[in-house]
Amino acid sequence: MEHNHDEKNIAEEKISKARVIPIHSSDDGHDHGGNDEDKPGWKTHWDLLLALFILMVLLVLEYGFKIEIPKIPSLVINGIAYLLAGRKVLDLAFRKSKRGDIFNEFVLMSVATIGAFVIGEYEEGVAVMVFYQIGEWFQDAAVNNAKKSIKALLDVRPDEVTVIRNNKLLVADPSIVELGETIQIKPGEKVALDGELLSENASFNTAALTGESKPDTKYKGETILAGMINLNTVAEIKVKALFKDSKLSKILEMVQDATARKSQTQLFISRFAKVYTPIVFFLAVALCFVPYFFVNDYNFQTWFYRALVFLVISCPCALVVSIPLGYFGGIGLASRNGILFKGGNFLDVMTNVNTIVMDKTGTLTKGVFKVQQVVTNGIDENELVKLTAALEKNSTHPIAKAVTEFAGDKTNGVNVVGVEEISGHGLKGNVDGKEMLAGNVKLLKKYNINYPTEIEKIVDTIVVVAINSQYAGYITIADEIKEDAVQAVKDMHSLNIKTVMLSGDKQSVVNEVAKKVGIDEAYGDLLPEGKVEKVQQLKNEGKHIAFVGDGVNDAPVVALADAGIAMGGLGSDATIETADVVIQNDQPHKIVSAIRIGKITRSIVWQNIILAMAVKVFVLVLGAGGVATLWEAVIADVGVALLAILNAVRIQRMKV
Repeated sequence: MEHNHDEKNIAEEKISKARVIPIHSSDDGHDHGGNDEDKPGWKTHWDLLLALFILMVLLVLEYGFKIEIPKIPSLVINGIAYLLAGRKVLDLAFRKSKRGDIFNEFVLMSVATIGAFVIGEYEEGVAVMVFYQIGEWFQDAAVNNAKKSIKALLDVRPDEVTVIRNNKLLVADPSIVELGETIQIKPGEKVALDGELLSENASFNTAALTGESKPDTKYKGETILAGMINLNTVAEIKVKALFKDSKLSKILEMVQDATARKSQTQLFISRFAKVYTPIVFFLAVALCFVPYFFVNDYNFQTWFYRALVFLVISCPCALVVSIPLGYFGGIGLASRNGILFKGGNFLDVMTNVNTIVMDKTGTLTKGVFKVQQVVTNGIDENELVKLTAALEKNSTHPIAKAVTEFAGDKTNGVNVVGVEEISGHGLKGNVDGKEMLAGNVKLLKKYNINYPTEIEKIVDTIVVVAINSQYAGYITIADEIKEDAVQAVKDMHSLNIKTVMLSGDKQSVVNEVAKKVGIDEAYGDLLPEGKVEKVQQLKNEGKHIAFVGDGVNDAPVVALADAGIAMGGLGSDATIETADVVIQNDQPHKIVSAIRIGKITRSIVWQNIILAMAVKVFVLVLGAGGVATLWEAVIADVGVALLAILNAVRIQRMKV
């Protein structure tokens, strides 16, 4: 079902209809009928088919049975066929001309076909309009199919959700379900709202979000996102985000917006068509009248006919339709692979990338940290963990999450006030009356707190703790490199792309990860502004940069890069909104897929441009020389358009 209302209107409409019904009610509130206008088919083109039938009959009579139809009946019959096939084109040409837009394909077709009638070439005039319209029909069908492949991604939000209220199962519209309510998802159903799994475990198909159809088992307390499909058992989920705020809703908005953002090639072709069309129109006029001054046996009808041929073949529809179709296909192919391009322009940008700069945590590593060791200095180990975890509860950083998970319920009843996040350093706050610092060694240096220098040699990620301005110990935490990170970097190198890793983590940790993965250059101990400086430095060297990150502090550098890529699974909303491309399943190899999709799309688009221009120039020369007829002109025009469309449609079936 297509969602054409905005969220507010949906909510108001549903609430006004009291759209919450008991689970056993037979009234589902849906309109199960269809809208014929949304189903293009033979019935909607009866006028074109009738015109084609009349034309075929006339041609069979004239050329098959050698029956010559008198001029007046022929004019009337052909005129009827012409109006059946071309009335919409004539109407558009008239309305655009009234607005001052006289140089467009509709005016070109109208002038060419009416001109054919003026010189008595009735069948050719009808043929031009009929075959032009058939070409438009196929073009529309191809564009609609491309849009459907994108729209299919938008049809993943359920229209209903089963909510548990007062120990009763009720069916409600997702837009009116409130935070904290519990929803029930049966096997085979799609999750409608983001939330936290209350059941012990459940398996989900995440293809709508990640492009990967393999089952993903989730356990109690883990995050479940709208669009996932429950596979086996009945699952209960506590709602953590409103319908309009779910990650899926934001993804759908991105996909819809992407189809409206034109690439540089599309913008160029649009500008080109505005210049090209009046030029060929005046060239056709010149072709008709200029020979009068240079040709001894000038015949107006001959040169007028050549001008009509010139107009027909010069129609830019193959370019105007097939190029956007190519970008539709590229966006659709990427979306099916769990990659969201926020516009066709970013498909072009990715083809020029020669340097990929990546954050470490959450991009090349899983960002799933586990506490490895707790070392104390003058304090009980459990006390250190309790106080540190209580402070870290105020951070969303994966390292903080690892500490709080390790502490479990030890933090219950601990009083924490005055928490301050010091960007690139860590946290400061008052915990149970004690002034605490928890972060990296830079944090302790900032506050001039002495600590054992040997801890700087520890390779694992480390949280150093100070209590009341005294060093109290540290907690080591290890992250895991993603399974596909090594292959992804190899594939980047195979495309002659330089790889750089930037991280706020210690240089020793960064070097270790870079060595394992095969990164060309790696820089650690960077604050957010340090990352910005490094990327700016690379840009000043003339590099075309894609930056890949997932944290809030990555948003500035994502915005600075030529192409900003966000890891959408673990990524912060700020980074996802700033990014130009979103990798939904956080897999590094999808970065390479994004580049390949960009290259495939651009290649096919330029194939279409070259094909269309080459054929048009060739037939234009033939037409001007009197070799090509209107029949050949329209067949060449429609043929080129169909070839370009078929070429563009190939994108949607490709694998990357």
